[in-house]
Amino acid sequence: MSYVNNIRMFVRVFELGSMSAAARDQRTSPAVASSRISDLEKHLGVRLFARTTRTLQPTENGRIFFEGARKVLDAIDDAESAVMDVTKNLRGTIFISAPLGVGRRFIAPYVPAFKDVYPEIDVRLRLSDRTIDVTGEGLDIAFHLGILEDSSLKVRLIADCPRVLCAAPAYITRRGMPADGAALVDDKHDCLNLRFPGAKEFQWTLQTPDGPRKFDIGGPFESDDGDVLTGWALDGRGVILKPEFDVADHLRSGALVPVAVATPPVPTQLSCLSQHRRLKDPKVRVFADFMTAQVREAMRKALEGGVA
Repeated sequence: MSYVNNIRMFVRVFELGSMSAAARDQRTSPAVASSRISDLEKHLGVRLFARTTRTLQPTENGRIFFEGARKVLDAIDDAESAVMDVTKNLRGTIFISAPLGVGRRFIAPYVPAFKDVYPEIDVRLRLSDRTIDVTGEGLDIAFHLGILEDSSLKVRLIADCPRVLCAAPAYITRRGMPADGAALVDDKHDCLNLRFPGAKEFQWTLQTPDGPRKFDIGGPFESDDGDVLTGWALDGRGVILKPEFDVADHLRSGALVPVAVATPPVPTQLSCLSQHRRLKDPKVRVFADFMTAQVREAMRKALEGGVA
């Protein structure tokens, strides 16, 4: 398998444009990645990449080889999937990502149960609220919270997710109850913002009598972790925009209360994303099926007040 592994490394270096990124993707070191590329170049008798201390660019031979190599790997993956599908001997590793709050509450708790059913499948779960590049990061499945206007990925809708603007009673006592989105802006309310490198300007899209409208909000606090924002809101530091399932317990207890109810947030969606070719792999399909069912039920319970 060493030759196939060398080809896999080459394909990931080509796709990611970086030896170190490909090494991370393949769970090895940059030195091993470089050695595999060198071995492949020696075998082929051509240079696949033009290297300098700062750049890594595929050569013309590298571009030609990539097209064939990608087809070879797809054929190998299809053949392995066909065998596993017939024997039901599902095994291997799948790489998953999810937003922090969704992942901690609705994905991670059910990974051990999946492992109990499919003991030969290992799961690598990454949690982050930043925007994920499913293809570039070599993921099998990404759980995505948001509206996808256009995507080349296979999208499976898990649930429609109503959202809510809310704040702690202590904040409302101190700053007053904003009636709508305009009041949030005009009265300069402290809006707690989810922000990460590359994020767009702060705008909340709210439903008005004239249709959806974007409001330019601001505030003294921001974080790339949605759970941190919830903690600040509970501490009376400002207003948050959250999926209802994420703060349902706090709304029921009164620790948070809805605000700006005349202009509620536009609902969002939780979806399961995957590259089309990855879904040919039976172990990826069974994980998607298993987790979709579990998450739908857990979200239903969270909204109804049961145990998620």
